[in-house]
Amino acid sequence: MAAVWQQVLAVDARYNAYRTPTFPQFRTQYIRRRSQLLRENAKAGHPPALRRQYLRLRGQLLGQRYGPLSEPGSARAYSNSIVRSSRTTLDRMEDFEDDPRALGARGHRRSISRGSYQLQAQMNRAVYEDRPPGSVVPTSAAEASRAMAGDTSLSENYAFAGMYHVFDQHVDEAVPRVRFANDDRHRLACCSLDGSISLCQLVPAPPTVLRVLRGHTRGVSDFAWSLSNDILVSTSLDATMRIWASEDGRCIREIPDPDGAELLCCTFQPVNNNLTVVGNAKHNVHVMNISTGKKVKGGSSKLTGRVLALSFDAPGRLLWAGDDRGSVFSFLFDMATGKLTKAKRLVVHEGSPVTSISARSWVSREARDPSLLINACLNKLLLYRVVDNEGTLQLKRSFPIEQSSHPVRSIFCPLMSFRQGACVVTGSEDMCVHFFDVERAAKAAVNKLQGHSAPVLDVSFNCDESLLASSDASGMVIVWRREQKGRQTPYCKDISRIRMERPVVRN
Repeated sequence: MAAVWQQVLAVDARYNAYRTPTFPQFRTQYIRRRSQLLRENAKAGHPPALRRQYLRLRGQLLGQRYGPLSEPGSARAYSNSIVRSSRTTLDRMEDFEDDPRALGARGHRRSISRGSYQLQAQMNRAVYEDRPPGSVVPTSAAEASRAMAGDTSLSENYAFAGMYHVFDQHVDEAVPRVRFANDDRHRLACCSLDGSISLCQLVPAPPTVLRVLRGHTRGVSDFAWSLSNDILVSTSLDATMRIWASEDGRCIREIPDPDGAELLCCTFQPVNNNLTVVGNAKHNVHVMNISTGKKVKGGSSKLTGRVLALSFDAPGRLLWAGDDRGSVFSFLFDMATGKLTKAKRLVVHEGSPVTSISARSWVSREARDPSLLINACLNKLLLYRVVDNEGTLQLKRSFPIEQSSHPVRSIFCPLMSFRQGACVVTGSEDMCVHFFDVERAAKAAVNKLQGHSAPVLDVSFNCDESLLASSDASGMVIVWRREQKGRQTPYCKDISRIRMERPVVRN
């Protein structure tokens, strides 16, 4: 009877946007707890008729409290933005809700069981073998999800009306990384090879550069937001990592690389933000304690080349690292000690640098594959399945892009698709941003954004996918606005004018 509790959760999620409108974090915690309780009760063996009666009564009570969603004058009528908010809330659960044990005491997230990837992959394989290529799993949960989203297509959802703003404070130096803050619509940061990091605010208009973080003596290769967005960690070619307070821009701590080598990438451990993993030019991966500024004992390992990309799975139990010789290594991460244990190695292509790795537990609600998205200098974007609990990878498909020499990056779209298909976005050396539907067997290209004048190095969505930021090798950062039905979104100012009008910078 799992379908009944999924239907109950879908009803709750539809109304969740109207609960405590000024406290979105409470809504997120509420729907997570509802999912956990419903799953536990589904195992209690209640009669099917009783469960269906509960579903009916729950829908009636929520309808009386918030108004029936089908009525024109009800809460649903007041718009797509509310629906997107509900989608966002439900999607926060995607990486943790399959196993109630993923939530430990006090709500802290714990690692999933060792066999979970293997079991999940086996179940997914059985589903894929029984369905035609490109189709979706016909579950009641998927039908409810598509109804919530208005049954729009991926092409409609990822249509963009044009540029919202262009930042060029780093012009003439590449911007290798751009990232929106976690669960945030309007805070954006980007790092540059000019040695600085910019923190930007997109609303209220006009978009502004709030502050520029300076201190690195050479180019900044990567940075990451902490889960609460109060701290940023940056790595630099000057062989140091720095810890920054995002509120006032001060440097809290400077930590030298244990090997004295150029630092090329970094990522927070997703469960314990006190730990950060960095990769350097001497082929080493190190787990660093940012509170003490020291390397964690047992938290180091060596790759075959310069470490260019890092990514954890959502529970923080598996770490993948890619190097400039074409290999991707998986590591088991000990949650208690921070120790790394090398597990598997995949040679993507000998001699082709792996420049980006993104992990996702579910590609979409209809195709729940643990997956890894990889950029390598092969003129292809690669999508792999994670087939066991040691991070073994199996190629699912590839998409054509132009990448032969630049450190191009890609991402999964943050909201799980409520439609038939799921989308990924990547930069490219053809100066375009490309969208691909990973579930479409033929003609996977969904959209292409043109406007950059140099290779596009990185892309980042905000939390509700209303804005997309992209950065390029000439230092330009473009923020794109998604088209909204029923509204005419004016195209941003002419690009030549924007490049002349530098954004406001607040000291």
